[in-house]
Amino acid sequence: MRKILVIGAGKSTAVLIKYFQDKSISENLHITIGDISIESAKKLTGDHPNTEAIALDVFDKNSREKAIQAADIVVSMLPASFHIEVAKDCLRYEKCMVTASYVSQEMQELDAEVRKKGLVFMNEIGVDPGIDHMSAMHVIDRIRNQGGKIILFESFTGGLVAPESDTNLWNYKFTWNPRNVVIAGQGAAAEFLQEGAYKYIPYHKLFRRTEFLEVEGYGRFEAYANRNSLKYKKIYGLDDILTLYRGTIRRVGFSRAWNTFVQLGMTADDYTLMNSENMSYRDFTNSFLAYSPSDSVELKLRHYLRIDQDDIMWDKLLELDLFNPNKKIGIPNATPAQILQKILMDKWTLDKEDKDMIVMYHKFGYELDGKRKQIDATMVSIGENQTYTAMARTVGLPVAIAALRILNKQITDPGVQIPIKAKVYTPILKELEEYGILFHEKECNYLGYNPDGVKG
Repeated sequence: MRKILVIGAGKSTAVLIKYFQDKSISENLHITIGDISIESAKKLTGDHPNTEAIALDVFDKNSREKAIQAADIVVSMLPASFHIEVAKDCLRYEKCMVTASYVSQEMQELDAEVRKKGLVFMNEIGVDPGIDHMSAMHVIDRIRNQGGKIILFESFTGGLVAPESDTNLWNYKFTWNPRNVVIAGQGAAAEFLQEGAYKYIPYHKLFRRTEFLEVEGYGRFEAYANRNSLKYKKIYGLDDILTLYRGTIRRVGFSRAWNTFVQLGMTADDYTLMNSENMSYRDFTNSFLAYSPSDSVELKLRHYLRIDQDDIMWDKLLELDLFNPNKKIGIPNATPAQILQKILMDKWTLDKEDKDMIVMYHKFGYELDGKRKQIDATMVSIGENQTYTAMARTVGLPVAIAALRILNKQITDPGVQIPIKAKVYTPILKELEEYGILFHEKECNYLGYNPDGVKG
């Protein structure tokens, strides 16, 4: 049997494993799931005869090398920073490799050796990055093949709660790593192109500069800018692009409310608070406000942020128990971001019956036959339950499909790469449609920059 090694039994792995299991007889597959917690791995194997679970610590050289040597292809579903340990062994033992993560500098440095050995190291083949690359290049290449020139590309993705599970004032629950949500946008200004001009949004302004989106059947959303959109100019070959912008999708009103945490300093992750384990939620909130011998914490915060008592923003803060004197933080030497994450997890953790939702929205502006046109493409995927989530489906399926195609010698170009070639993305997108992951396109009026300076 052909042996697939999957390292990491996290949230996005369940759908990937099921795909391999469903194909195991027709494709003659044996799937091994390795995780530092063998219990986590066993939950995914079930009683399937062609699947086994093993304990695998990626930093244990002997067990890692033994598992990789025994495999025909390796899928790493580990945190991004751990892939390099696996990649070096895959190179040493000449195994192809697939990950959903961004290509790190360390990974890219292996490219020459990977090519020399004729191996495929496919990265960025999850949802974002992954489905965003493939669906974007599908339309961009089609326009180019018609003789068109891309002048605008905007791309937005969001992991959200499904409408039927949307039960709080923030219209949001954690569907992925909560820490990444809390520290989103920190470290560098958002960079993008708008109508030929380079634009920058510093972190403290990020959540007040949003773009609105309408998705048919799902209503209105907003998006704030991702950190660096400019690198996609080279990746996608957008030499003549005037507008290039990537963003994160939320429901309307989220960003304005989230900005209160940014302005207070609650998202800071570069210092710790004294006696944090004994602080109450109210103490935590008060620690960012000026001292007053007479004003309450509530009054000080409303005055500082200029929030009226009848503003929905105020109701959103109350909903989080930020002023509760009885709830304790319970985390020693915690940063503000760590404390905020705990407070939010109290309220934003998905309930057992909740479903998540992935929303992706692309805008393509282009010139063709002397006219300026625009195509908008949207994709919505809703999860089945807490195991087979939309996030697990949109991350796991493209990873699994790519891995099987590499194993079947249908993807053969060697090197450290991402799925932007038509011969890679075309069959993967087609198969994803069988699982309900498909884009709906519509032509609309071009809304970018016109030579006469008038917005269209």
